[in-house]
Amino acid sequence: MIEDKNPQRTSIAQLGEFGLIEHLTKNFDVTQESTLKSIGDDAAVLDFKDKKVVISTDLLIEGVHFDLAYMPLKHLGYKSVVVNLSDICAMNARPTQITVSVAVSNRFPLEALEELFEGITHAAKEYKVDVIGGDTTSSQKGLIISITAIGEANEEELVYRNGARQTDLLVVTGDIGAAYMGLQVLEREKQVFQVNPNSQPDLDMYSYLIERQLKPEARKDVRTLLHALEIKPTSMIDISDGLSSEIIHLCKQSKVGCNLYEDKLPLDPQFISTCEEFNIDSTTVAINGGEDYELLFTIDINDFDKIKGNPNFSVIGHMADESEGIHLVTRANTKIALKARGWDALSE
Repeated sequence: MIEDKNPQRTSIAQLGEFGLIEHLTKNFDVTQESTLKSIGDDAAVLDFKDKKVVISTDLLIEGVHFDLAYMPLKHLGYKSVVVNLSDICAMNARPTQITVSVAVSNRFPLEALEELFEGITHAAKEYKVDVIGGDTTSSQKGLIISITAIGEANEEELVYRNGARQTDLLVVTGDIGAAYMGLQVLEREKQVFQVNPNSQPDLDMYSYLIERQLKPEARKDVRTLLHALEIKPTSMIDISDGLSSEIIHLCKQSKVGCNLYEDKLPLDPQFISTCEEFNIDSTTVAINGGEDYELLFTIDINDFDKIKGNPNFSVIGHMADESEGIHLVTRANTKIALKARGWDALSE
């Protein structure tokens, strides 16, 4: 199939703001009973009756949070939704609605926004959330995306960051570090492309890492898994900024210490081999990388038998008295103070 070297480019100005909104949102369906009114009025109307409402919002800015040199717009739309839904999942709540706001410069034609919203629409359908509103405006410096996620839960189901206790076990879902190494691979290939635009990268051996970076998934399944095991976490957070940063958040808000064990970290084989290729210490990446969007939580030590051997979960440490501090226990049984070296958008 011959690639069209002159794809259609429709000026957004032709549609105007309201025409653009109508065009981009025509494929959004309403599936939640709690959505009384979605797009089309001055505000959305939700009815949660006796449920508690959980709300979280994130801002994604071109050049800070994503690079369009290797981030396809469809993937970006999908990821933008997922990273917000992950926050709802980290409250042990069920995501139900989102709002989407976008600021674009005039370098983006309508077709580019259609790709972005195709990814948003796919994520909304995959996670069964309604898109109920948002905003569009112009930007002088590229693409900006802001998504607000809304969820519901019964009061007794909600889990906060401040409930961890001294003897609790520290548990993580899935594996960690792969998203960061996926980013390193993409950054390397970008540099190669800048030197030789005719180069064609072979990324098959990094497929899992790249997928974890470009198309992460929120762990909406964990709420159901834990309910089936009759486990309610004592505290919970999602891993967006790096494992070390998230552990410190839990410890500070719960006023406890922690021992994290290096030999218990769940690492994917592709991640380990790529760390070796890049000559990077896998433990350093695993605890500081970020963007895994796995869930980190604590459970009562008496629930260990319920979770033991479950492939979805790894017990990676235990909480301690606050006076003991927060440490990584190495394979050599040496204690190293854990520091927050994860992602910080405001760092210089």
